[in-house]
Amino acid sequence: MTAIKHALQRDIFTPNDERLLSIVNVCKAGKKKRNCFLCATVTTERPVQVNVVKVKKSDKGDFYKRQTAWALRDLAVVDAKDAVKENPEFDLHFDKVYKWVASSTVEKNTFISCIWKLNQRYLRKKIDFINVSSQLLEESVPSGENQSVAGGDEEAVDEYQELNAREEQDIEIMMEGCECAISNAEAFAEKLSRELQVLDGANIQSIMASEKQVNILMKLLDEALKEVDQIELKLSSYEEMLQSVKEQMDQISESNHLIHLSNTNNVKLLSEIEFLVNHMDLAKGHIKALQEGDLTSSRGIEACTNAADALLQCMNVALRPGHDMLHAVKQQQQRFSDLREQFARRLASHLNSVFVQQGHDQSSTLAQHSVELTLPNHHPFHRDLLRYAKLMEWLKNTDYGKYEGLTKNYMDYLSRLYEREIKDFFEVAKIKMTGTTREGKKFGLHGSSGKLTGSTSSLNKLSVQSSGNRRSQSSSLLDMGNMSASDLDVADRTKFDKIFEQVLSELEPLCLAEQDFISKFFKLQQHQSISGSATNEAEEMDAGALSRSYTSGVPQTVSSEKDMIRQMMTKIFRCIEPELNNLIALGDKIDSFNSLYMLVKMSHHVWTAQNVDPASFLSTTLGNVLVTVKRNFDKCISNQMKQMDEVKISKKSKVGILPFVAEFEEFAALAESIFKNAERRGDLDKAYIKLIRAVFVSVEKVANESQKTPRDVVMMENFHHIFATLSRLKISCLEAEKKEAKQKYTDHLQSYVIYSLGQPLEKLNHFFEGVEARVAQGIREEEVSYQLAFNKQELRKVIKEYPGKEVKKGLDNLYKKVDKHLCEEENLLQVVWHSMQDEFIRQYKHFEGLIARCYPGSGITMEFTIQDILDYCSSIAQSH
Repeated sequence: MTAIKHALQRDIFTPNDERLLSIVNVCKAGKKKRNCFLCATVTTERPVQVNVVKVKKSDKGDFYKRQTAWALRDLAVVDAKDAVKENPEFDLHFDKVYKWVASSTVEKNTFISCIWKLNQRYLRKKIDFINVSSQLLEESVPSGENQSVAGGDEEAVDEYQELNAREEQDIEIMMEGCECAISNAEAFAEKLSRELQVLDGANIQSIMASEKQVNILMKLLDEALKEVDQIELKLSSYEEMLQSVKEQMDQISESNHLIHLSNTNNVKLLSEIEFLVNHMDLAKGHIKALQEGDLTSSRGIEACTNAADALLQCMNVALRPGHDMLHAVKQQQQRFSDLREQFARRLASHLNSVFVQQGHDQSSTLAQHSVELTLPNHHPFHRDLLRYAKLMEWLKNTDYGKYEGLTKNYMDYLSRLYEREIKDFFEVAKIKMTGTTREGKKFGLHGSSGKLTGSTSSLNKLSVQSSGNRRSQSSSLLDMGNMSASDLDVADRTKFDKIFEQVLSELEPLCLAEQDFISKFFKLQQHQSISGSATNEAEEMDAGALSRSYTSGVPQTVSSEKDMIRQMMTKIFRCIEPELNNLIALGDKIDSFNSLYMLVKMSHHVWTAQNVDPASFLSTTLGNVLVTVKRNFDKCISNQMKQMDEVKISKKSKVGILPFVAEFEEFAALAESIFKNAERRGDLDKAYIKLIRAVFVSVEKVANESQKTPRDVVMMENFHHIFATLSRLKISCLEAEKKEAKQKYTDHLQSYVIYSLGQPLEKLNHFFEGVEARVAQGIREEEVSYQLAFNKQELRKVIKEYPGKEVKKGLDNLYKKVDKHLCEEENLLQVVWHSMQDEFIRQYKHFEGLIARCYPGSGITMEFTIQDILDYCSSIAQSH
């Protein structure tokens, strides 16, 4: 190991000005053993740098090369793995953990000891030595004597103190003055010794000469001490004189403090008195206004309002600590309370009188509105009452009990007033809808209540009459307890629509004006955005229920005030929803199609109300009524579907256009005119889908049950009518059904033509069927004429049986049969006849083709031509 150490020093470290202090032979833990050396080195130049160098033998020769170097200052942890047992493994923690296995435990311990010493001497940084024997570290602890590093590898070095620049300069001057300083060191040292002895002697003489001066200095100090004693005596006498002056000044200062304190207290007392006088003194004019002010005139109301605000300010003044203990303050507060109670009582009594008077005044104007479909205007009453709005706010803040009582009385009086007005208004609307009061009895109107009585009569079965007349078919529709929709004039429905719109247009501003007045008069906030759907507060509200919306006499939240407005509106206008429902029931009873008008109008007004305030009373009420209208609309659709399902046809008369098909046309035309640009178009589209599917099913059902009229005719005529209706109305949601109706019409037209035309040349058709059968069996077409049953003679015999006269006769009989099957309303006779003509010509051309192919050169032809067929068909059509 010593030889290796010298070789590494010579070859690797000496060229780099480094000294090798310790070496250990290691290999990496857990891998294939490839030995290398870890070396602890220091640089020979200052400042000294300490490194740990990894050296390994080159693969190409026996020389060693430097592979990796780490600075000792980067070492964080030295882990010896086990401090008790001998273990050659150890870890060094630099930028990462390096695991090593030494060739022997002794080498490992020697290397770790060297690292410890180098750290202690050069770095003195915190390196953690873990799992290292304490004895090993104790042996390495440096003592006061010179240390040896790596077991004597580094010689002892005395403590060295470097010369500063001044000392170096002095030494250089000294050495220049002595020529032998460098050549003869002993002579130079002897010369220095002699000069040092001379300097020591001079120092001793100087010390002895200064003793006299020290004695003189001591005498001067004694004299100075005596002077100081005299000054201290004078200062003591002066201090006694100043003490008496200080006592007198303290007395003067205390007297001034007491005077200042008295002045301060007087100023504060004056400030408190001024505060109480300024904030708790109510003017005599205000007191008089509160006690005797005129609550009927605008000037008197303004004076009372100002006085009430001043009283409230006096009562709500924030007293300072201790004010409430003053007798005068208590008296003033009691006086304010009495004034508040007296004025609140007087104000409540006056407003109650105004409420009652309003009911009487408004009742006197009902007569003039009894014949007109208008509601009385409450604006003058609202305008008069709004003069008291600030006083109501004052009452709400000061005496909530009386405010609550006024609210309840207002609801009681106004609910009775509005109930009379609204019921009379709806009575006029019902009379205008039914024409006269006498006619109204036919629809269940009795007295002024306007309530509907009676029940819907049972559903009658439809009977299709033998006549093809549209009027008789329409009159055979289901009665359904209502007047037949086809019997009502368009003007009647327009009249109903205008009346219903006028009813809603009168109710809407009435409710909005009342809600706005309640909000302003009773000081309730209503303009607050509310998310979600409004709930219907339909139950009546008494004083207890109203008070539960508030706590300690003050509204809890804006939401509770909004609920209070809705509850008050529900109590005041509690008759609107039932009256609207009765009016809707009457309109539905007059004509079930009126539900279409009502659905459009009601949807529009609900949409308008929800845009203003989705949680308002008007929005909630109209929304509830809209549900009823939607039910009636759905019921109207269901009744029509039920009518289709229960339809019966006569066995003795032809069917023609089915009544419910015509009813669907009437319904669709009416609905399209009503729902143009309507908000609830989706409801109509859903109804269209249900109705058209029911029409399709019912048409097929009737066609299957028909005995007098062929099934194809029933399907063809009715689906042609449906297709024409949908094409004319251009209903976007029924495009698929329109295409389906057209397809069904085309299919059944073709089927009816083929079925009715049959085989006009029956024997000739049977003959050529045999020809085609032979060809199908493999006989060539030109060889068919050699077959005994299908020779040319047989063909000529068959052709002679169908001269032009017989063909024309057969076609004439066919025309009469078709005319008998088809109805006049749909006017499809010429269409069917033209289709039959085309089909007959197609068969003729087919026969001609077979003759040409199977009997070539025979010269055999039919006894009539295509032109003859066209002439026959045209002549027959013109003759009829």
